[in-house]
Amino acid sequence: MKPLSVNEIRERYLAFFEGKEHLRLPSFPLVPHNDNSLLLINSGMAPLKPYFTGQEIPPNCRIATCQKCVRTVDIDEVGRDARHVSFFQMLGNFSFGDYFKAEVIPWAWEFLTTVMEIPVERLYVSVYKEDEEAYEHWRKIGLGPDRIFRLGKEDNFWEHGVGPCGPCSEIFFDRGKEYACDNPYCAVGCDCDRYMEVWNLVFTQFNKLTDGGYEDLVNTNIDTGMGLERLAIVMQGAASIFDIDTFLQLRDKVRSLDKSSTSGGKQKDNIEMSVNIIADHVRSIVFMAADGVLPSNEGRGYIVRRLLRRAVRHAKLLGQNTPFIAELCPLIIEENANAYPELAEKQAHIIQALSNEEERFFATLDTGMTLLEEQCTALRKSGKTIMSGEEVFRLYDTYGFPPELTEEMLTEKGFTYDIKGFQTEMDNQRKRARAARGDSTYMGTDETVFHQLDAGLSTEFVGYDELKANAKILAMAVGETYPDELSNTAKTGDKVAIFLDRTPFYTESGGQKSDSGCLILSDGRINIVECLKVGAGKVAHIGIVTEGSVSVGELVIAEVNPKSRQSTTRNHTATHLLNKALRKVLGDHIEQAGSEVSPERLRFDFTHFASVNSAELQAIEDEVNACIFANLPVSVEEMSMDEARKAGAIMLMGEKGDKYGSSVRVVNIGAGTSIELCGGTHLKYTAQIGLFKLIGENSVAAGVRRIEAVTGPTALAYYRNYETQLLEAASILKSSPDQMVSRVQTLSTDLKQAKQELERLKSKLAVGKVSELLDKKEEYEGLTWLSAALTGLDAAGLRTMGDQLKEKVDVLLLAASTDNGPVQFVAHASKKAVESGVHAGNMVKEAAALCGGNGGGRPNSAQAGGKDASMTEEALVAGIALAKNQIGN
Repeated sequence: MKPLSVNEIRERYLAFFEGKEHLRLPSFPLVPHNDNSLLLINSGMAPLKPYFTGQEIPPNCRIATCQKCVRTVDIDEVGRDARHVSFFQMLGNFSFGDYFKAEVIPWAWEFLTTVMEIPVERLYVSVYKEDEEAYEHWRKIGLGPDRIFRLGKEDNFWEHGVGPCGPCSEIFFDRGKEYACDNPYCAVGCDCDRYMEVWNLVFTQFNKLTDGGYEDLVNTNIDTGMGLERLAIVMQGAASIFDIDTFLQLRDKVRSLDKSSTSGGKQKDNIEMSVNIIADHVRSIVFMAADGVLPSNEGRGYIVRRLLRRAVRHAKLLGQNTPFIAELCPLIIEENANAYPELAEKQAHIIQALSNEEERFFATLDTGMTLLEEQCTALRKSGKTIMSGEEVFRLYDTYGFPPELTEEMLTEKGFTYDIKGFQTEMDNQRKRARAARGDSTYMGTDETVFHQLDAGLSTEFVGYDELKANAKILAMAVGETYPDELSNTAKTGDKVAIFLDRTPFYTESGGQKSDSGCLILSDGRINIVECLKVGAGKVAHIGIVTEGSVSVGELVIAEVNPKSRQSTTRNHTATHLLNKALRKVLGDHIEQAGSEVSPERLRFDFTHFASVNSAELQAIEDEVNACIFANLPVSVEEMSMDEARKAGAIMLMGEKGDKYGSSVRVVNIGAGTSIELCGGTHLKYTAQIGLFKLIGENSVAAGVRRIEAVTGPTALAYYRNYETQLLEAASILKSSPDQMVSRVQTLSTDLKQAKQELERLKSKLAVGKVSELLDKKEEYEGLTWLSAALTGLDAAGLRTMGDQLKEKVDVLLLAASTDNGPVQFVAHASKKAVESGVHAGNMVKEAAALCGGNGGGRPNSAQAGGKDASMTEEALVAGIALAKNQIGN
């Protein structure tokens, strides 16, 4: 058995199964495609579910992959043992109705013992206790009964809800007695580190029913999974997963962060645990960021945030007090870029996205840790051991501490927290996360009528070159409000989903809205409002039968609305120019985070960590229009993925989990000005866009900005609308458009001067009013009292009047109101009055209550408001009466 690197093992595995007529596929993105049951891909078979369920036809009945995976179920164990990691690579070979146990068992044995040269005596297997067929196949290759372990359903039977399932057989490697536990009966199936599971062969031969029973599948499948990193432990004789080659350089770099020897010291095992956690977590978030997952408080974004902040916290324990992740990213990218080229392509984006999140957390980390320490001190003094859920939520909401991180830190200090209390505080966030994921009923996809369609049904798209095409109806779904039942006929008024053998209608995809139009029959007409992909090659033309009737098998003329298509196409080509302009003006870190292209406008979401200022927006708009006015040619070419990468094409494999085949469509504008992978419709020349106008820019999420724009006739209409408003404003101001700024500046100056004069007159009026009001003061219990209702004063004027009177009386209560407006109260009490028991706050509160309002304040000064000014006089009387009753109390 020769030592092999991770990259060498991966290549040997995929090449071996290519030799067994398997199609080698690249790893799918970590973000699931049309699978609501998962936040992130966590196994090799997860992205292949449609092939197992028969919803889609695989490109080959034999497939082999090395799939990127993320699992966070056991995140608390990462770094504490030799096996757990959050990111790993899963080798897998799959059969869809082709080979079965008789082939896969000998192949697995051949690969491990011949290709990998693992000693036979160190390998053991387990089988499901009722699976005699698998047992006999292991016996046929020469494995003795003492090396085959029969285990129960909980260990050797794979099922997940209803649907395909079956027994499995696992292959174990004996690492030696030094890894054994103290159990004298330690054997395969023990949880210790001696017998390490390397490969799981799943034999999908049953279909689990809703009643809990099983039925045989017509076509059996094979689904295998072998952890690449685990096999590397075997091949490299590594003590743990953190000692294999892909981790060594990374861990050395992480160890350089350790400044604990100069800051009090730490035990070696704790240092190594923190090093492992940092290495694993940063590795995970680099791969997630490459697939477009950005830190957030929901869904998969929360996983990135949680892992990153846990890594930062452990770096802090090593004495690292400044951001460091940007130093680790290049090592991870360089180590893995050959197998996953998207890492190198998106390096700038990865580093900026993660560094921005790291810097934000560092800014609050010290404060949060101090607060947590204060809470722990308070718990010790009170003899309590449980921190309140409200405090844990405050740490999360204000200082960015994931509850799992708080729990880990509390556990280290001997405390826990009120989980139910925290969950109550988090309820709304959890609901949003669930809503974002959606519900699923069948292997992660929503069960619809379209799952009943023949898996081989597909529609040829001919709409790149023509907007009208002859076609045949292959299938149809019908319903009163939405097509929800397969049918062979439909009548006028029915809502339908029509499936054709060929179509010119573009199906909503990649951000571009679908076409609209009509299907014309010999005895009917169907207005099509949208087209949706409902499975591999299956296009549902959604619409309503407006004339006659329709039947499966009929011939139709499918006709796209040309005006709508042209407007959408104009906006799509402009979107590519916008993407290029953003990268030129703002930087290469820009990544598309979503888009929507419709006939009316275009919307483009992109990763950027600061607002876009007006000068940058102008530069972006100018850059796009310059490309339009240059009348650049737009070409489209089909090529391999490798050729596209070499051409520098931008590949948008992000949050939506877009999947590209072996042949991709590349849109090239201006012979290199913009090169993108794209399946959408595009113009022949950029001048056909006409004009590009930005109409909005804002933030839609942390680190994600959104730009909206219009083009062509819509942009012209936008300018004309502004011109109309400009002319109307000029007319109102009795000016011309070119003199409006000067005119507005003059009016603004005049208005300011008029306001100043008004305030001067009000002050003069108030002085005269003061003398008039003082004539109404009265004496009571040695105090001077005054109350009055004033009209024509706003709240500011009332306060000014109060300030002028409060030095001349001991107790003051004033009310003021404007025409048809609410009433405002202000009260003041001198030091002598307060000492006598008068409370200004209680006084205005009593008065305002009679007017349907409330308020209050200090004993010497208060204000309040009320809705019903008709009760002002009664309110003043009540307020003064209350104050007089307070004297001596």
